[in-house]
Amino acid sequence: MSEVSVVEGGAEDGAPVPDSDENRRQVLYWRLLARLFDPEEQASLESASVAVVEDIGLPVALLAPATSVDSVVQRHPELAGEFDGLMTPEPDADGGRDRAAEVRRAALASKVLLNVFSTGSGTVTAEQLARWQSDAGWLERALGCRPGELRGGRAGAGGGVSPTGTGVGTPAPDLSRLIPEIGPELGSIEAGLVRRMHLREVLADPALASRLTPSMSLIEQLLRDKNNLSGVALANAKALIRRYVDEVTEVLRTQVEKATVGELDRSVPPKRVFRNLDLDRTIWKNLTNWDPEEERLYVDRLYYRHTSRKTTPQRLIVVVDQSGSMVDSMVNCTILASIFAGLPKVDVHLIAYDTQALDLTPWAHDPFETLLRTQLGGGTDGTVAMALAQPKIAEPRNTVVVWISDFYEWRTDELFESMAAIHRSGAKFIPVGSVTSSGRGSVNPWFREKFKDLGTPVISGHIKKLVQELKTFLT
Repeated sequence: MSEVSVVEGGAEDGAPVPDSDENRRQVLYWRLLARLFDPEEQASLESASVAVVEDIGLPVALLAPATSVDSVVQRHPELAGEFDGLMTPEPDADGGRDRAAEVRRAALASKVLLNVFSTGSGTVTAEQLARWQSDAGWLERALGCRPGELRGGRAGAGGGVSPTGTGVGTPAPDLSRLIPEIGPELGSIEAGLVRRMHLREVLADPALASRLTPSMSLIEQLLRDKNNLSGVALANAKALIRRYVDEVTEVLRTQVEKATVGELDRSVPPKRVFRNLDLDRTIWKNLTNWDPEEERLYVDRLYYRHTSRKTTPQRLIVVVDQSGSMVDSMVNCTILASIFAGLPKVDVHLIAYDTQALDLTPWAHDPFETLLRTQLGGGTDGTVAMALAQPKIAEPRNTVVVWISDFYEWRTDELFESMAAIHRSGAKFIPVGSVTSSGRGSVNPWFREKFKDLGTPVISGHIKKLVQELKTFLT
């Protein structure tokens, strides 16, 4: 990229002259674009950016690529609050623009975007990965999310994003509309950083391993490599998996608890205690006993509220594709199955498959032990999983089968016909295309259309959708 000259003021005759704040903002964004797409420093842009940052009273450390946002905030704690919601600016009440404030936002936004999206090349250390994860957390805060929320539960893959708002006359960047794309992109970058690590060497060193922050990308690599680890490295790997499982379990348990509960069971007489007394209904039913002369209401009968809820025993069969493309779903659904296994009167069965099927039901209550028994990768043959699932359907109308896969199968007709048979038997069949926090996932179009025609459309999206479906059926 050739150097770009930056001039304060001045324009061709008849052309609008941008004000100084507009020029400053453009300098910062041109520098950001230059550093993102060309590793070589552009001297004129760097010197002009330093002048802008100093002029508006911000630390020059914002322009240092090797300095994390954490380091900047530690030295200048007054800046911490400015990053929250930085890229979701609220419009001014009078409809105008505070150009000076936009320059300040541009400097802070450039710092976060450059640290997150410019990751260089070569080997990555545990310290560098931890720093990137921290900077990604600051980007999520700038987008109005909690740290880790977009990577989410925490992951995704694909997509892309580039900074906006670099044209003359445009406001500071509002990237909130790109959040569905940014989440998967963060997951993809994080996965790339993990692949560039010498992970086994890091795990063998307790000091380095302690710097790792559990993430979906890291857990995927640990699960793939667990059979090649031993001693200290294996112990550290298990500790990281346990930490991640516990964190995600807490999030998913909250979602399950917030989901809808069962219908009132009016076949069970209400308890006749004061806290269940229905005063409104009692008064309404006894209005005919009102004595206007004495101004008294004589009550013949008290009415109470129903509190008992139906808790019919249900059987939940979860079948998860554990091939390489479904790691995120495998982790999330293993944890979700363990949560539902802890509910009263819910009989949970868990099956994982690629070209072979594995009945993980004995460990369904413990997602950590379940994940350690999975073998990620390989091809996909759902018929082997169906052979294990079908005998478990003893009472179809009391059974729900959740099948999580991208449905790229090689025995498509045979598998779909067996799935349709489950649906026709009266069991509830729920095909799920992805169970990720980002909701991003590819589903075989042939299966998608077949399920739609069957009346059981594929659920693709946030894991909350699956939680709601299951809670509605099981309570």
